[in-house]
Amino acid sequence: MRRRRSGALLGVGMATLALLAACSGPPGGDDGRPGRSAPARGKPGAGEPGWGFTHTQYSADQGTDGARKAAADLLSRHPMPQNQHIMGWGAGNPEPSPGDYDFADLDRRIALMRETGTAPVLTLCCAPDWMKGGKPGRTDWSQQSLETAPTPEHYEDFAALAGKIAQRYPQVRHFIVWNEFKGFYDDAKKRWNYEGYTRLYNLVYRELKKQNPKNQVGGPYVVADSDAPGEDNGADGGDAEVSGPWGTLDQRSADAIEHWNEHKAGADFVVVDGSSYTREGDRLIPDAFGATRKFQDVTRWLRTTTGLPVWWAEWYVEPEDGDGDGAGWGEDRRIAVQATAMMRLARGGAAAAFYWNPETKESDCPGCLWRPTELDGGGRALPMMTLLSRFAEEFPPGTAFRSVKVAADDRPNVQVLADDDAVLVVNTLDRPIKAKIDGRSFGMDGYEVRWLKR
Repeated sequence: MRRRRSGALLGVGMATLALLAACSGPPGGDDGRPGRSAPARGKPGAGEPGWGFTHTQYSADQGTDGARKAAADLLSRHPMPQNQHIMGWGAGNPEPSPGDYDFADLDRRIALMRETGTAPVLTLCCAPDWMKGGKPGRTDWSQQSLETAPTPEHYEDFAALAGKIAQRYPQVRHFIVWNEFKGFYDDAKKRWNYEGYTRLYNLVYRELKKQNPKNQVGGPYVVADSDAPGEDNGADGGDAEVSGPWGTLDQRSADAIEHWNEHKAGADFVVVDGSSYTREGDRLIPDAFGATRKFQDVTRWLRTTTGLPVWWAEWYVEPEDGDGDGAGWGEDRRIAVQATAMMRLARGGAAAAFYWNPETKESDCPGCLWRPTELDGGGRALPMMTLLSRFAEEFPPGTAFRSVKVAADDRPNVQVLADDDAVLVVNTLDRPIKAKIDGRSFGMDGYEVRWLKR
């Protein structure tokens, strides 16, 4: 099963270690086409996080003093929920040996979240080596190690670690259990080991609720992979649960979600991640913009199936290029497709969605939220930050979306989302157009994303 972001799995680098001394102790149209009436979205639940992002290996807690301050100021001006994994993606091993804890990295990241006024979220992945067959005191930072689940005899140990973390950070109220079913694929059965994952989940869920009944816990964070129309989708000849012009949801993913939903000890939300392109071949069907309809369809299916608020822990619209990153598109096209994907997620009724922030240490950082903080002049907002923060402000969970008048000639070329106060318009063409939307006529550049006030 193909996985993404192999370069983002690493734990603590030398630059991170140099900062540890500064941190001591814990920080306190229904079919989606423009011009048609879209149904008002039901309230997914009080206190849902909404639109935010996930910290990766390099983030705003590292870098030059000036750049870190600039990034902190930026995040404070646009407070959004921030998600952090407990091991990997910038965090070291929290329990290198049984009962021997090291929370320095998590302390620093949680402190950044508190400083910037956000709602912190923790993803409970990955597991210390000794919980998955390694030696106590040793940490293997290879991708293979982080892709390994705890062995069944250590499920309770992992749950105990989750409880210790919840106790240390009482300000954290939202916890995601594990990441993409890492280590839970059964090669013999050619399906996910959803029984094992659900057992782990239930132990963690009960432990977190024991620590504080107000803790919000969700899973299963399985990858919502999809296949092209007419191709094998893991259903063994049966019908697919979810399908559309973009293809069909991999039935193995649907089976995992349904098993977890039926056998879970409880849940406050359901979590998935996924891409608009196909599992094999990275195909965008029928095109990059049309493929984003998948996010809307899967979100609605999840709401119907589980009755829970739907979280997207990650979402992707741009296939990796030959170098293993998403540098193949121009920034204008990238932002336009991302805006359309977010529209689809919102129309589907997503209660939370976390953008995977791909910050690097290089000046060329496609899709990043801010200029890398390792560089002079770092910490400044980049186009994706402008889009994400504005979208979070204008269209929080529970927004009632309204109909927008779009000229007939423009309907094939634009995507539109609106409520009582704002209209978001995306030109899906790579050339300028003249548009008439919501009673106003104006020109748009190729792939332009424009906000209108109503």
